[in-house]
Amino acid sequence: MSHGSTSEVIKSLVVNVAIAVAKGIAAVISGSGAMLAETLHSFADCGNQILLLVGARSARRPADDKHPLGYGRAMYYYSFIVALLLFFGGGVFSVREGWEKIRHPEPVESITLATAILAFSFLLEGWSLYGNIKEINKRRGAKAFVRYLKDTTDSDLIVVFGENSAAVIGLIFAMIALVLAKETGDGRWDGVGSLVIGLVLLGVATFLGREVKSLLVGEAADASLTKTCEELAAADPNVERVLRVLTLQQGPGEIVVALKLEMRAGMVTAELVEAINSFERQLKLRVPEVRWSFIEPDNAD
Repeated sequence: MSHGSTSEVIKSLVVNVAIAVAKGIAAVISGSGAMLAETLHSFADCGNQILLLVGARSARRPADDKHPLGYGRAMYYYSFIVALLLFFGGGVFSVREGWEKIRHPEPVESITLATAILAFSFLLEGWSLYGNIKEINKRRGAKAFVRYLKDTTDSDLIVVFGENSAAVIGLIFAMIALVLAKETGDGRWDGVGSLVIGLVLLGVATFLGREVKSLLVGEAADASLTKTCEELAAADPNVERVLRVLTLQQGPGEIVVALKLEMRAGMVTAELVEAINSFERQLKLRVPEVRWSFIEPDNAD
């Protein structure tokens, strides 16, 4: 996890602790199911962000004999656990709570404090989400925003972005549901709000789970790395051509590269070794995220 990602997780954790406490007070006073769903969602987010920080610490452990390529994928494991918790702890519970409120509606009491807290929470969550978007824009370069979300290996940042997006959308629906329930005197609107919040959480959790699963199983690094290898080979007088490039995203900011290169004919062993070492140095200079590189000289794939 980069410094930028860590700071975004910590900021979201602090925001969610304050919001969860405020929402809990409002849920008790108003008796709103939508507010209860939002309270549990915020407390779940606090736990999720703690898990991401634990994952970041685990991923920084140095390589050892049992894990020679390091522990970078630990971040993906914890990110996947967060997606599962968001699905079951937030989404499923909120849908169930909403369904019960629709079947057995209860009158919503005073909503003045509840709506004030929701507005306050919206401002805090919006500020946190804005910070996520700024960090993503800084990293994605010219790539389209949605494409970056699908392609990126920064699972921690994307999980926090997904949580904060769901929170902002959920707050809007919670506020609408509360107002409708109070103005119409029909408590089923409160249930509808909780149900919609749950569906939003299920959708976000499903997207996050699918993206992180791909990284956890073992996903290739960005395709631009292959192009970089080909450019370096074309500029290197000791390399005739690239026969094969295999890349693996081992963790956030950690890439494994395996190359088959056809080298210039006639080199003695010492020259060949130095040519390979030089190529590796140039590659890591161009792409600092390449932590391990393995190059095999060959004349056929």
